[in-house]
Amino acid sequence: MRTISESRAFGGVQGVYAHPSQATGTEMTFGLFLPEGAEDGPVPVVWFLSGLTCTHENAMVKSGAQRWAAEAGVALVFPDTSPRGPGVADDPAFDLGQGAGFYVNATQKPWAPQFKMWDYVTDELPRLLFNAFPLAEEAQAIMGHSMGGHGALTIAMGFPGRFRSVSAFAPICNPTASDWGRKQFAAYLGADESLWAAHDATILMRKRGFDGPMLIDQGTSDQFLDLLKPEALAEAMAARRQGGSFRMQKGYDHSYFFVSTFMEEHMAFHARALFG
Repeated sequence: MRTISESRAFGGVQGVYAHPSQATGTEMTFGLFLPEGAEDGPVPVVWFLSGLTCTHENAMVKSGAQRWAAEAGVALVFPDTSPRGPGVADDPAFDLGQGAGFYVNATQKPWAPQFKMWDYVTDELPRLLFNAFPLAEEAQAIMGHSMGGHGALTIAMGFPGRFRSVSAFAPICNPTASDWGRKQFAAYLGADESLWAAHDATILMRKRGFDGPMLIDQGTSDQFLDLLKPEALAEAMAARRQGGSFRMQKGYDHSYFFVSTFMEEHMAFHARALFG
């Protein structure tokens, strides 16, 4: 692992690091904010998964999360959204290929050799981080925006007991029933739709739910509402009597202005779960 940068922020350190990845076969970059308390020992950690077209940098720079993480005494991890670089498969469209890994393990050509973002985010990167930094493995939470909200929800429900809380901003809620999902799942996972279900938050909610509190914020003026399908997940949560909140925020769109507006509340939500 090599250090790209380390900057003092809110009493802690915002770092950017790169490492060779066995999961993707490429170099991967991630951001990590460590609060001041990490100087004295392991601290709880919140994962932030970003959306389409993003790198590790978008949420790290635009969300304002470090201020609230420092106040709560938790670390923040900002993974990249896909493998990148020469020789990595790509597509001219913004919603497929580099910047659009969808947090799945691709099985189809040309994506399969390198697009293993499920394994990277759930296995390889956690092992690296818990070995290299003062992070408390037993105290984790996860959140995300858009495609990253989809990833946060499916990973949280896919690993019962790992995360104490999950939240999302404008997540892709029901990708198997949306043009934003069917295209990517067909490309990455093939035509067998039974293989798609493990990566659909609405289906997972109907089957198993999440073993902790959930918080989801969706803007009513989001330009992608028809693709996100928030009503499907809200109905599944209600039917299952899932503990949590699904909030429609009047007038907000899909941007990081929306994310940064409610970031303080999301970080406080996770801090309550992490510190009991």
